[in-house]
Order: sequence, then C-alpha cells, then structure tokens
Amino acid sequence: MKIKKILNNNAVIIIDDDQEKIAIGAGVAFNKTKNDIVNRDKIEKLFVLKENEKLQQLILRIPEEHLMLSEEIISYAEEHLGVRLNDHIAIALTDHLSFAIERESQGIHLKNKLLQEIKVLYKKEFDIGLWAIRHISKKLDIEMPVDEAAFIALHIHTMKIKGGDLHETVRQTAILRDMVDTIENYLDIKMNEEDLAYERLITHLRFALTRMQHYEAHTMDAEMLEMIKKKFELAYRCAMEVRKELSSLHGIELPEDELGYITLHIERLRKY
Repeated sequence: MKIKKILNNNAVIIIDDDQEKIAIGAGVAFNKTKNDIVNRDKIEKLFVLKENEKLQQLILRIPEEHLMLSEEIISYAEEHLGVRLNDHIAIALTDHLSFAIERESQGIHLKNKLLQEIKVLYKKEFDIGLWAIRHISKKLDIEMPVDEAAFIALHIHTMKIKGGDLHETVRQTAILRDMVDTIENYLDIKMNEEDLAYERLITHLRFALTRMQHYEAHTMDAEMLEMIKKKFELAYRCAMEVRKELSSLHGIELPEDELGYITLHIERLRKY
C-alpha cells in the first residue's frame, strides 16, 4: 500500500490491488510522504476512489478533526447497532457534521421540527446522536443542541437501509408530524410526547404508512369495526379527518380497516 497523495494527516490516497483508494485513520499520514508504505494497522476505513471522488473533495475542504469526529461517530454507531452502515454515510454525515459544527460555532442554531418523532421512531439512532453531541463537546468544546442529535439519528437510520434515502426518511417523518398535528387540532389537545400512548400512536402510524407503500393493510372484522365507530365516535371522526388530510396533502389513501386501529390509538390518547 503505497501513498499516492496525502489529503491530510488522517487521510491519504493509496494504491491497493491496482486500485486508487482513500485510506482514513488517525495519524495515517503522520511523518509520511508520497510513495511511503502505509501501516495497515493505522487504516480504519478504505474507500475506492473512483466511487468516492466526492469524499476526496470533502476531505480537502473541511478541518481534519471534523473528518475524524465523523469516523468515530460512524464506528460507534456500527458497534452499537451491530450493522455495517452504507459507505455513503462517510460523505453524508461528514458533510452534515462539519457544516453543523461551523454553524454552531457562529451561534446559528437550527431547530429540528421532527425531534419528538425521531426520538420515538429511531430510539437507538437517537441515543447514538446524543452520544455524538457529547463526543463533539468533549473533543471541540462546542455544545451542540439536542436537535442535532436528531439530525445525526436520521443520517444513521437512513444508512442502515440498503440504498436508503434520507429525503424519503425525512418525508415519512414529516407526514407523521402532519398526522399528529391533525389529531391535536381536531381534538383541541396537546399530546404528551413522553407518554406511552403517544409512542404507540406514532409507531402504529409509521407502520401504517409502510404498509401503504407495500399495498398491505391491517384487516379488521366488519362487526368489530362497526362497534368501534359507534363506541368511539369522536375518535373515529378524528381518524377520518386524518385520512382526509393524508389524501389531500400527500396523496395517500388509508383503507377503512386501518381507520379502526387508528381510532383505538386516538381513543387511548384521549383517556390519558
């Protein structure tokens, strides 16, 4: 593994198996020059350059510590989730993180409107995000807001999925936010986002949306559905409003049986 080009102290372009690759690792280029041999034990991640030219551009544009912070967060995430994340996270998270640190150091704070939904839907990823902002504080002495933990969680969740799409993940979460807003407005209530009933509702709505994507749906006995309509009339009307808004805003049609289950979750929320 010979060095072809040094990008910074922690990243080099090497020749490996007749391919140009980006090698990343703490101090991988320390006291090295072009054509020196790289110590394999120093390499933490390898990326084929042809497939990751944007990563090379990014490494040249951001502070070295931002790259290493991102790699440490990715390694921590992979260890705690027990999965290998998609290689694209090296670009997506590093770029996001560097920009977020730059913003925060300038006193620019971005709110994450999907914070509560992310905390419920992606618990493990959010816990990793919380670890990440503590790690950033420890390394750079910059206090990142909890909103940033949620942004990091979204990136990590998306890269767990083969061919995952961050925009689609955000879209799904935003749709859930719209559904919750509809319920709160219709019932004139403010949900307790720490309550178990809220968590169950969000989780059910998420899986309901997933089922719609795959043309699947919960089935419910007709008599049971009629009983739910009569017994929980207000909650059912609220579920109908959710279906109406979902169709109008997002073009998603919820089947009647699904409304029965959503009604039950809404009724549970009303009780608590």
